[in-house]
Amino acid sequence: MQQINAFFTTLHQYIGGNNWFIFLLLGTGFFFTLYLKFPQIRYFRHAIRIIKGKYDKKGDLGDTTHFQALATALSGTVGTGNIAGVALAVHLGGPAALFWMLMTAFLGMCTKFVEVTLSHKYRELDAKGMVAGGPMYFMKKRLNISLKNGKMIKTGYWLGGFFAVATVLSSFGTGSLPQINSISNAIFATFGVQHIITGAVMAVLLALIIIGGIQRIARVTEKLVPFMAIVYFLGAMAVIIANYQNIIPSFISLFTDLFTGTAAVGGFLGAGFVFAFNNGVNRGLFSNEAGQGSAPIAHAAAKAHEPVSEGMVAILEPFIDTIIICFLTGMVLLSSGVWNQKVPNQFQRTDMVVLAESYDEHDAADIAALRDYLNNKETLPLFTGTLTVVEGKIQNDNSILHARSVAEGISVSKGEAPFTGEIHVASGRVQTSGDLVFIGSSLIHSAPLTTLAYTQSFLGDSGKYIVALGLLLFAFSTAIAWSYYGDRAITYLVGTKYVMLYRIIFVTAFFVASFVDTTIIWNLSMLTVAFMTVPNLIGLLILHREVKQTIGDYWIGFKKEYTNEEI
Repeated sequence: MQQINAFFTTLHQYIGGNNWFIFLLLGTGFFFTLYLKFPQIRYFRHAIRIIKGKYDKKGDLGDTTHFQALATALSGTVGTGNIAGVALAVHLGGPAALFWMLMTAFLGMCTKFVEVTLSHKYRELDAKGMVAGGPMYFMKKRLNISLKNGKMIKTGYWLGGFFAVATVLSSFGTGSLPQINSISNAIFATFGVQHIITGAVMAVLLALIIIGGIQRIARVTEKLVPFMAIVYFLGAMAVIIANYQNIIPSFISLFTDLFTGTAAVGGFLGAGFVFAFNNGVNRGLFSNEAGQGSAPIAHAAAKAHEPVSEGMVAILEPFIDTIIICFLTGMVLLSSGVWNQKVPNQFQRTDMVVLAESYDEHDAADIAALRDYLNNKETLPLFTGTLTVVEGKIQNDNSILHARSVAEGISVSKGEAPFTGEIHVASGRVQTSGDLVFIGSSLIHSAPLTTLAYTQSFLGDSGKYIVALGLLLFAFSTAIAWSYYGDRAITYLVGTKYVMLYRIIFVTAFFVASFVDTTIIWNLSMLTVAFMTVPNLIGLLILHREVKQTIGDYWIGFKKEYTNEEI
């Protein structure tokens, strides 16, 4: 299993984790933003009118309202990335990474508009009379190759099938297994409830919701998404207001080091421009899923007599998900000041590196060397040998990095007692068995960092319950939405008769993942996200003229019907 996991991780470095993938995503959004003349700005007000139902017509084909479709799509994107992902981006790239998240979302608004418009245009009715849509359907109908002799190669059909298989796999890797794993870990850490109990309760709730299909899913998400957003917003505002003196400096910090990278400050050793850019873009893209092709599956179910109106509704999705919610999380992290503070915590082996020499954080040359190492610009000699530990204290002078910071006050224990003995290290990594516990002061990241930030207000330690509740609701809603995405992908591949079997497997896996390690599934999902995204973006670019024509036809019809309406 370790070899398979290592293979997935290595392959990801050449696909989703490579620069060409980032530039394909950003480039597509940038191209359509210019090609369609900034629709995310020009059509924003119109999108709000549509979602209010102003232009609805009786008898419009679909299974959900515009708002329900938006809520379902948002429930798929508003997840652990909004809590843990933002914290990870700031931890890796500093405040500038948050800026690049926001810029990515701005371009993503246009990408969502285009992909939803096309998917809605080519949706179908399944054998049960329910709407089935998504990128696989426009691929099937529009990406076939015509030969000179009049014959046609059904490349679109197979490309759509490839996309659908990736969607099914991603429904487990992105939408189910890591989500319940995050929920059970958060509930155990906050309330002490055993993982398996949390998994059983949440699995039953999930089954009751998804077995009812898209209409029941829509009814749940249209209530769940606004509720969880309001709770999270109020908690964020409590922290920001409590640290009001840091609001303006925190906001300015997004721009001050934009093209140079963030300098070392506090326990943060600094991040260069490329590192901040890559991590901000990555976290932004995977927060709002613009270009991945998942949200169009939910939007395809919306009641509408033409596709462009639902595409406009989709403009609001990255705006809410990233520009509002992720920005709030970022401001909480920056204004509270915890993002660059070392705090006592239990070290994760994967975040630990033992260096061959000792480095002083107060020495400019040492800071520069550490910064270059952490930003993958230079290498540092890593320790190979034995660390001697007496009564929990490491006797060697080697510096130890944890969570991209120089760790301090390290103690080592085994069971309940301080450890005495030797720890074997190879190329900077601890090799001794995993029952040793390392505790010390260092930076932290992901959900624990956001949890700490939420305690920095008049709410005190009670703030951690908002993050726990947010993780629970965000992650659970993501699982709900992705069950529907997988449902529609199964329909495309093998028809409706196997949908119920898929739902049963989905719920079962959801339960099991609450108490087992899902690392390998998460690494697989990083690949399946890329396998969904690449054919989707290529299809959008190929059909760019059709997109523009479809939008033009919409406005011609709209102006005839609503002659006095302001666009």
